Amino acid sequence: MARTALIEKSKRTPKFSTRTITRCQICGRKRGYIRRFQTCRICFRELASKGDIPGIRKASW
Repeated sequence: MARTALIEKSKRTPKFSTRTITRCQICGRKRGYIRRFQTCRICFRELASKGDIPGIRKASW
């Protein structure tokens, strides 16, 4: 879980556009971010296994 101060800091507009930090909407994690779903890999996997993300399911072959 990310510190609240860092989450709030990432919401501000940066001085330069390349300094934008993308964070997970659920837990605030900045690494392993999946841009299409706006979540980190951990939260994405939990949501996908619950069936909360339409069209996504666990692969099995």
